[in-house]
Amino acid sequence: MNLPQHGGHAGITTGADTTALPVPTLDHVVVNVRDDMAAAAEQYRRLGFTLTPLGRHTLGSINHLAMFGTDYLELIAVPPGGAPGTDVLDWPAGLNAVVFGTDDSDALHATLAAAGAPVLPPLAFSRPVALPGGARDAAFRTVRVAKEAVASGRLYFCHHLTRDLVWRDAWRRHANGVLGVDGIVIAAARPETPGALLRSLFGAEAVVPIAGGLRLGMGLTRLDIVSPDEVARRFGAAAPAQGGRAEAMAALVLRTADLGRTAAALAAGGIAGVAREPDRVLVPATEAFGVTLEFRA
Repeated sequence: MNLPQHGGHAGITTGADTTALPVPTLDHVVVNVRDDMAAAAEQYRRLGFTLTPLGRHTLGSINHLAMFGTDYLELIAVPPGGAPGTDVLDWPAGLNAVVFGTDDSDALHATLAAAGAPVLPPLAFSRPVALPGGARDAAFRTVRVAKEAVASGRLYFCHHLTRDLVWRDAWRRHANGVLGVDGIVIAAARPETPGALLRSLFGAEAVVPIAGGLRLGMGLTRLDIVSPDEVARRFGAAAPAQGGRAEAMAALVLRTADLGRTAAALAAGGIAGVAREPDRVLVPATEAFGVTLEFRA
């Protein structure tokens, strides 16, 4: 089984400092379903995703994953009765985190802290994974961007210590044909504000202007930070309600093997409001726990 690898550091510098900032790579995205995991898991299965068994983090949260080729989508929630110590309920339902990859959380934190980026020390946690030979612990270390620096949700880096327990081939086949995350869209009244944060993490050259905002390239994936008007232009009535927030994570663009297969899976799942267009299939945010899903071949 070929496991995805995340690069270390590239020769991007800030000012006179020769410290190399990381190359942006996407590890995964997170949809916050708050305290409604059972309903969310059922809905995402109806959307055509194969989900991993329920996971229980040592931090108190619970999750299901939809695994792709080199990245994945995570549904996160608190268990019945809540989970003290987690911030899941501090956010509305919907797309809530963009997670970058790293293979060295200690070096990453040292580099970013030295460059003045608002990052917290590495946090270690795990969750058991049931396997035919018995349970093993999938272990992680994350480097989080300070909460007060990100208005739209959460940004952090994930260091997988046990990749073989996460990327397993049986979990990477989906009825909707999804192969990976092609794009992430954040709505921001002032795109330059989150853009400046991304420059502090990855360097000035990593963020480029596009129509209606800015773009961070992440290998096969792009992160677009655009105005609410641009979000409305792209997704129309399928866009999520922003709820008066100046910044909000709005949409996922998912790469699929075949749009006909995607449309058939959505029809089989009884998903309402699906728009089939020549080059995409669009699922409204109301059908995906607050995040617009755009499927493209």
